[in-house]
Amino acid sequence: MKKIRQQQLRKPVTPELLVSPSSQDGELGSQCPEDRGNWTGRLDFLLSCIGYCVGLGNVWRFPYRAYTNGGGAFLVPYFIMLAICGIPIFFMELSLGQFSSLGPLAVWKISPLFKGIGMGTILIVSLVAIYYNMIIAYVLFYLFASLTSDLPWQHCGNWWNTDLCLDHRILKAGNTTLPVNISNTVSPSEEYWSRYVLHIQGSSGIGDPGRIRWNLCLCLLLSWTIVYLCILKGVKSSGKVVYFTATFPYLILVMLLIRGVTLEGAWKGIRFYLTPQFDHLLSSKVWIEAALQIFYSLGVGFGGLLTFASYNTFHQNIYRDTFIVTLGNAITSILAGFAIFSVLGYMSQELGVPVNQVAKAGPGLAFVVYPQAMTMLPLSPFWSFLFFFMLLTLGLDSQVRTEPSRPAAVPGIPGGSGNPLFLPIQFAFMETIVTAVTDEFPYYLRPKKAVFSAAICIGLFLMGLILTTEGGMYWLVLLDDYSAGFGLMVVVITTCLVVTRVYGMKRFCRDIHMMLGFQPGPYFRACWMVLSPATMMALLVYNIIKYQPSEYGSYRFPAWAEALGILMGLCSCLMIPAGMLMAVLQEEGTLWERFQQASRPTMDWGPSLEENRTGTYVASLAGSQSPKPLMVHMRKYGGITSYENTAIEVDKEIEEEEEESMM
Repeated sequence: MKKIRQQQLRKPVTPELLVSPSSQDGELGSQCPEDRGNWTGRLDFLLSCIGYCVGLGNVWRFPYRAYTNGGGAFLVPYFIMLAICGIPIFFMELSLGQFSSLGPLAVWKISPLFKGIGMGTILIVSLVAIYYNMIIAYVLFYLFASLTSDLPWQHCGNWWNTDLCLDHRILKAGNTTLPVNISNTVSPSEEYWSRYVLHIQGSSGIGDPGRIRWNLCLCLLLSWTIVYLCILKGVKSSGKVVYFTATFPYLILVMLLIRGVTLEGAWKGIRFYLTPQFDHLLSSKVWIEAALQIFYSLGVGFGGLLTFASYNTFHQNIYRDTFIVTLGNAITSILAGFAIFSVLGYMSQELGVPVNQVAKAGPGLAFVVYPQAMTMLPLSPFWSFLFFFMLLTLGLDSQVRTEPSRPAAVPGIPGGSGNPLFLPIQFAFMETIVTAVTDEFPYYLRPKKAVFSAAICIGLFLMGLILTTEGGMYWLVLLDDYSAGFGLMVVVITTCLVVTRVYGMKRFCRDIHMMLGFQPGPYFRACWMVLSPATMMALLVYNIIKYQPSEYGSYRFPAWAEALGILMGLCSCLMIPAGMLMAVLQEEGTLWERFQQASRPTMDWGPSLEENRTGTYVASLAGSQSPKPLMVHMRKYGGITSYENTAIEVDKEIEEEEEESMM
């Protein structure tokens, strides 16, 4: 013991000036802050991103959008827009999150003047999370209803059915001898959805919500409970959950695909889905539709990608992950089209009607058309259970995103009335909200993250109770139409412009160089500077010009409801000037000086761990008072690494540019 004590006394003591709180609390070699949490494995992040992007929209929206916009020819503008708008913005969000290890609010240390962008993102995510979990509740309702030997939407004659209900078996039996007029009839699955699940006949409109549907209320409670349990321990728990929720839907999708293509008449649906019509490529609408599909299917702007990347190690290869996730999402959408339209082709042959009369988009496909198709298959409860279990895993693990598109009207069906597309991911939403707020108040909230998460879930559940009423669907449509339409587009456009113009393209590329060891090529630079923001601006203008008031079937929303929806969308946009005002008031000097100071990165902007703060970011280390801060950093963390070599190269580039500017 005496010998050990003497060795400890001989050990050199690091001056207090060079010791930071982070080096006292944990191992210096740790790659991520322990108090914040990080992914426990490399696949956690990749599978979470795949689950985030691959959602219900791949199953119920992309196939419909493809066949209405040129069939196989739609793939041409789809992949072009993926390259111009999807992949670059996706990579930008991942880079911001991984470089800073911060959430959607705290990341705006990059330019505090625009912190309102993060505030707008959190508002959008909160509004969408309220109504999205209601979609999960509907899926749970159908999942439990499938646990029977005879599906309840299979026949007419139930108490909720009307005289207009027509069983498809009667239609099939009389298609040659009995002239049946199906134009004024309703399928059993449609009446089950509108009159039993929603019980919408108990409400006269959005101003008359009616009574709470307690079965839906319990399903909503169960939905929030599942979400809370999955994120209870942050990314360490949700990161493991995605191993199942991100992979299991593919297994079911393959099963449905194999079953679908072996059905009689499947070729009708597949031919209808992929027959190329190249003349559609001359229409601007097709290109706009392709851009919208890419923009919303990847989920950029919701903060989920940035949040996921913030839990990565500093040198995670997000360049590779970007291409894996974005291309995987596109391929999944195409495969889902085969699975869906093969079954719809079989359904059209059984009913003796064209495919375009059974093909619907959005929830109309999930809760009316496909359930009706399941009743025509042998072992229908089994296939119905598999289908809704797939939707549940997609819903829990991907993100609800909305888009301002207007598909054809489908009476009694959300989405068919023209409301936006649902693409759910509740794990990402809750992680985004919790991470954003806890990063702002780490000392108060991180130790109580479980309690804080529970409080958010309870609050959002209570705010969503109105959606469980008989008139709840009207409120869901209103939220869906306005919560993340033009507001989300404004947030993403502003983010792109701030990063490239205010923070600076060269500085942003240097950050990526420090993180990955190489700089983005001309392709990414051109997209970030010109192509991506120009495309998104065109989408925004198009959506404003093509604005249509909300509707649900034949119901038209009153003026006060439209005004409420527009205000809801504007709130996220108004967060940006509100944040600018707050930032300017906190600075000193003239108005222009305040703007300049607030637009610069804060002193603590950069990598969260000191061993990663190389290059220009060494100046903000605790030992930066030393004449050679980089040498202090290298002595503290054990010599020069390949990434520190990169940092030295970056410093030389900066010095050369400064000398050139002075000449």
